[in-house]
Amino acid sequence: MTKGKVYLIGAGPGDPGLLGLKAKHCLEIADAVVYDRLADPRIVAYSNKNAEMIYVGKASCHHALPQWQINQLLVKLASEGKIVARLKGGDPFVFGRGGEEAMELKKAGLPFEFVPGVTSAIAVAEYAGIPVTHRAVATSFAVVTGHEDPTKPESQINWKGLATSVNTLVFLMGVENIEKISSQLIANGRSAATPAAVIRWGTHPEQRTLITTLGEAAADVARTGMKPPAIFLVGEVVKLRSELQWYDNKPLFGKTVVVTRARAQASALTAKLEAEGAKVIEVPAIKIVPPADIAPLDKAIAEIDTYKWLVLTSANGVDSFFEHLKAAGKDTRALGSLKVAAIGSATAKQLEGYGVIADLVPSEYKAENLAEELAGQIAAGEKILVARAKVAREVLIERLRALGAVVDVVTAYETVADCQNKEELLEALAAAEDVVVTFTSSSTVTNLLEVLGQDKSLLEKAALASIGPITSATLVKNGLIPAIEAKEYTIDGLTEAILSFYNK
Repeated sequence: MTKGKVYLIGAGPGDPGLLGLKAKHCLEIADAVVYDRLADPRIVAYSNKNAEMIYVGKASCHHALPQWQINQLLVKLASEGKIVARLKGGDPFVFGRGGEEAMELKKAGLPFEFVPGVTSAIAVAEYAGIPVTHRAVATSFAVVTGHEDPTKPESQINWKGLATSVNTLVFLMGVENIEKISSQLIANGRSAATPAAVIRWGTHPEQRTLITTLGEAAADVARTGMKPPAIFLVGEVVKLRSELQWYDNKPLFGKTVVVTRARAQASALTAKLEAEGAKVIEVPAIKIVPPADIAPLDKAIAEIDTYKWLVLTSANGVDSFFEHLKAAGKDTRALGSLKVAAIGSATAKQLEGYGVIADLVPSEYKAENLAEELAGQIAAGEKILVARAKVAREVLIERLRALGAVVDVVTAYETVADCQNKEELLEALAAAEDVVVTFTSSSTVTNLLEVLGQDKSLLEKAALASIGPITSATLVKNGLIPAIEAKEYTIDGLTEAILSFYNK
């Protein structure tokens, strides 16, 4: 049997954007992924969809697997000929026990590679606006464990040398021992007045920073309830935060936004909101599925040259139409002289991905406006194909038919209720502190209510954000009042509306 191989990978401090390209590649090719508690779910999501997923996370005083069993597990998986991605928070060599795991693999004659990760010792401080070195303040720094191996007969930390010989001290996993750490440093010559910081969940949207002093740190941690995971940083560089603070200055920092779009479309809105500092919870209220009956769409595509206009009312409709066009053995050349109308800029942009420039995009992205602007360009008796969701408003169809057009309406896709992480949604709504719930279509409203069992009380304390007046009307119809409505009915417009709401 071919020997397997283990990649000992650093996942970085938390922010998925800090993951290295090689680490991502290793996850994509691995047969098995052995991952820790601090690896962000979106990093884990890069894993090969067929990979065996094994959680071995460690929290304080609670380990899913003891280290010796993790070592044995890696040996076993690699011995079976598997490519293994061992995913660790931070960097494998910075208190990550990567060396121990590699030594066990070495003993078993199994190959391994290290894939470095961004260590929290530097990155977390950086996200708090605290540089570990600065020309005028600190020319040296040390990274120290705040949680030594309890089986050691005595500490291996040279407190006397450490206390006064290094400008900046960074203690990882040190919150629970902060009183001992502080007292040792003070006893060995470090001033109790030395600035200090405790940073919890660094690089995550939940990041919290406590500014204190070495002498007051333990009392302040107890008073504020700061808990792991956190780093403890000691040094004059802490004072620079007042000038260099950036991450928690973002306009949506500390806010939670629930995105109810279908999972396939959620990423664009999530990325924009996270760029503004929000904690985003993706709770897809809908799932896009193929139509139950595809025959009408396929028939329309077979007769595509008989139509004067093709009208597409969403990006999902665009994708579905062109997928079926390809399945029929055709491409954009089959559209010939057919004119194409898109209901809005997002639909038009999706069309461009298939090499098609929309002939008509209304100035306001509503069915009423699309019908009005089409009116001057169609004649009685002309055939129009409208490819849309199964459930949709009839206003466009009615107005086009009133003009004498022959309108064929085909279902390009359907939306169904879907909520895989309902518990996370309920948790966020229960907290109800600076929570925004976004709705990007009427179906996200009706389907989310279905997921909640029509219990509208769960949404009463949250700010409801609508992508436009049609979605707002559906909220109102269901007894819910939107606090936020986008002026431009796009993802960018919705993001801007949320920002404006908080800027008030």
